[in-house]
Amino acid sequence: MKAVYIEKFGGPEVLKYGDVPDPVAKAGEVVVDVHAASVNGADWKVRAGDYKQSTFPLGLGRDFSGVVSAVGAGTDLKVGDPVFGVLDVGQEGAYAEKLAIKAAIIAKKPDALSHVDAAALALTGLTALVAVEDTLKLQRGETILIQGGAGGVASFAIQLAKHIGARVITTTSSANLDYVRGLGPDQVIDYKTQDFTKLVKDVDAVFETVGGDVAMQSFSVLKPGGRAAFIASGAKAPTPPRGDVTALRPAVNRTRRHMERVADLYQQGVIRVPEIKLYRLSQVADAQRVSEGRHFRGKLVFQVR
Repeated sequence: MKAVYIEKFGGPEVLKYGDVPDPVAKAGEVVVDVHAASVNGADWKVRAGDYKQSTFPLGLGRDFSGVVSAVGAGTDLKVGDPVFGVLDVGQEGAYAEKLAIKAAIIAKKPDALSHVDAAALALTGLTALVAVEDTLKLQRGETILIQGGAGGVASFAIQLAKHIGARVITTTSSANLDYVRGLGPDQVIDYKTQDFTKLVKDVDAVFETVGGDVAMQSFSVLKPGGRAAFIASGAKAPTPPRGDVTALRPAVNRTRRHMERVADLYQQGVIRVPEIKLYRLSQVADAQRVSEGRHFRGKLVFQVR
């Protein structure tokens, strides 16, 4: 099968696209013929060596949509089932024509959801659900600041928070103002021309998806007793500069329950698919350069089949 892999850590130049052995389903696993896989910020960090994987060749990519083509013993899925999901923690390799994965952590794809759209929603939806519902435990009537509203995870989180019944404030660049406003937040701040620390105060929660200086600045807008969740500041949340707030790092574990909730929210019309830019697998270097630049909106997705 064709796949993207690396044989050493480095920049986009280390990415290879070529033939690798087909995967085999072990007990409890299925092999999926991948139709689409999405690009996530974690992918170029894996390529650069930030996660310290050391076994080469190393595949890349974490979420996908496709069709089951083989099943191992003890699985409840069948050959021909359309499925989508996120590879297990520590597993990479969705940038490929086939992958093997635990059946218990993926879900059946609704017919109304295309493979491209399912791939675009998989890890973004999982991360947003874990952060907003499980970690921040956002409640109706609360106010949340979501940093970086044009990104895939943040755009899902905006819609989810509004569905919960929260007041939603978000930040974005001038170029993405109209796109982000279309997601339904109550207030949009242009970080190019406005300082969110002067416009926002006493929020119940912050969901921080940007990293860098924005992460530490986000603590200043929380009310006493507020909490902030961080997904762009490494494996641990940054230490708050004040003692009356809580910093949290969501543990984004893979579960079928979360994938089914993503599908359900889509089918209810709560979540719309983000803006998508399509690539072929052979264009992986171009896609990762765009991802690493961080100044895009929506999702980058490989059309594999």
